[in-house]
Amino acid sequence: MQCSKCHSEDIRVIESRDSADRQAIRRRRMCNACGYRFTTYERIERPQLIVIKNDGTRQMFSREKLLAGLYKACEKTSVTSVQLESMVSDIEDGLYACGEQEVSSAMIGDMVMQRLSLLNEVAYVRFASVYRRFKDIAGFEKELSHIREQNRLSKAART
Repeated sequence: MQCSKCHSEDIRVIESRDSADRQAIRRRRMCNACGYRFTTYERIERPQLIVIKNDGTRQMFSREKLLAGLYKACEKTSVTSVQLESMVSDIEDGLYACGEQEVSSAMIGDMVMQRLSLLNEVAYVRFASVYRRFKDIAGFEKELSHIREQNRLSKAART
């Protein structure tokens, strides 16, 4: 490892701790040559997942792309970045747990929809409108009635 400022290799670790999603180790480092401090993250290296898109094309799974889509859906809601990071980590763990190197985009979309429906209804509908490609108001109405039914069932189960 080199200092990103002076490129010296005389680096020491000041502090180590788990990251918020508990999937990485966050290390604060300091260059002994120039005193510059910086942060690094260590993650377990896993085999790369391939996503099979609806049109049959394949592309590498991108945690960042999934997270960006979720940030867009959750814009101006009460959902925090920690909750989104945790959701993406949970989805990623689920994808690796299925044991397949190739997964469909529909599988990922369904995993996101399931988790978003529990987290925030507005974000769920926003994501669903893109994921399900609503072409008219009927699609929204169908999804809203689905949310209402889920809420009714969960309230009935609690009583």
